[in-house]
Amino acid sequence: MSDLGALSVIFDLDGTLVDSEPNYYEASRQILAEHGVPDFTWAEHESYVGVSTLETAALWRERYGLSVPARELLAELNPRYLDLARTRTPVFPQMRAFVELLAADGVPMAVASGSSPEAIEAILAGTGLDAYLRTAVSAEEVGHGKPAPDLFLEAARRLGADPADCVVLEDAAPGAAAAHAAGVRCIAIPYVAAQADAPEFATAALLLRGGQREFSARSVYAWLRETAARAR
Repeated sequence: MSDLGALSVIFDLDGTLVDSEPNYYEASRQILAEHGVPDFTWAEHESYVGVSTLETAALWRERYGLSVPARELLAELNPRYLDLARTRTPVFPQMRAFVELLAADGVPMAVASGSSPEAIEAILAGTGLDAYLRTAVSAEEVGHGKPAPDLFLEAARRLGADPADCVVLEDAAPGAAAAHAAGVRCIAIPYVAAQADAPEFATAALLLRGGQREFSARSVYAWLRETAARAR
């Protein structure tokens, strides 16, 4: 067993491992424009960060008075997003370094995301992260998306891990709430800086208020080792 003990690590995907939000924004902007909602702004998009794509589509129907069923909107959004995701989804460099550090230490890892299974697969394959992250769970495979605990509990189950031995990396308030509800420790890296004071982030074991700018693979790895040593 490594210095990290029985640790398993679960990653959120969008905004945590990869900077996919610009792709989601562009796909969303195109779809909404086609349904008579012009001028969808980045600020509006930020309010959906951390919400599953299906739930986002349902919220669009309410907010913009759309008659199209949420699943039809999702069926339009996914292929548009996938076209963008396959070719232009950057991995945050320190996150790639962190995944490689954990892999070298033999730490079990999984992805738990509000995106569709197809989007998760496309991004992991397109970025090469699939070499390390072979376990992935989509919100479409569980009963409820974040902030419910279902995604993280299912990821822990697939890893054969006790939730108490897991750490989740999350960029959004609903994900931090889901981790807390699942009994999983959370490293919070807010994607939207203005949300760093959200009460959900107050439950995180480690809050990096500066987001990705503050995230260092070696520093967080050292924090995990110190935490594991104190637990022994």
